[in-house]
Amino acid sequence: MPETPAYLRVAAELRRRIVEGELPPGARLPSRAALAEAHGVGPNVAISAVRLLMAEGLVHGRAGSGVFVREPTALRAVVRSWHDERLGGTLYVPDDGTGRAADGSRERVATAVLPAPVEIAERLGVDPEAPVVHSEYTFLADGEAGMLSSSWEPLALTEGTPVALPDAGPLAGHGVVARMAHIGVTVDRATESVTGRAATPEEAERLGLAAGAQVQALQRTYYAGDRAVETADLVVPASRFRLVYEFPVGG
Repeated sequence: MPETPAYLRVAAELRRRIVEGELPPGARLPSRAALAEAHGVGPNVAISAVRLLMAEGLVHGRAGSGVFVREPTALRAVVRSWHDERLGGTLYVPDDGTGRAADGSRERVATAVLPAPVEIAERLGVDPEAPVVHSEYTFLADGEAGMLSSSWEPLALTEGTPVALPDAGPLAGHGVVARMAHIGVTVDRATESVTGRAATPEEAERLGLAAGAQVQALQRTYYAGDRAVETADLVVPASRFRLVYEFPVGG
């Protein structure tokens, strides 16, 4: 009978300590070096064990602080909605039994004017290589990375206006709908498709996930009439959140 891989044995021992309360919620896991020494394995084995527990949702990493045991909660809802108060530039995680809504915020990773890649040009209905404003964000829920966003807007639509850059001008930090309304462009519909896949190494690192952990990948495009005004790729950890869609109903 083949021997159990070392990283699975280390993960099983850590899992037992978490389940039995020896490592309670909020507790910090031993360092990579400490785990390797305690279990007689190499550092890479210790890392693989911790990444497995991350993928299972039992622990999460905090940049510069270490890896901590996660509170045992059900998947929280991320509401995808058309309500005005939920269209701002944050991750909307309502109170779903926790006693409060999550404190949402976002961090800009980068913004630049670039030539539109072929796929993005097709989604926006512009010529390939046409200038677009490309922005990268990490959205936080209670201080923890909960969604990644990579968005593109046709520069021809906003060039020379106060909202040409998402994080500059009078509506800095506001969502696409509010920014477009400021220049007289009414966003009246959006399309959004969702697929499940494994996180890329970069996505896993930014979200504090194990390599190859499952994510929900959203492709969203906002329209004003038939004109696409923004398109974005969004990534949400499947181990933390479930997507809930809210639609307006009219007569």
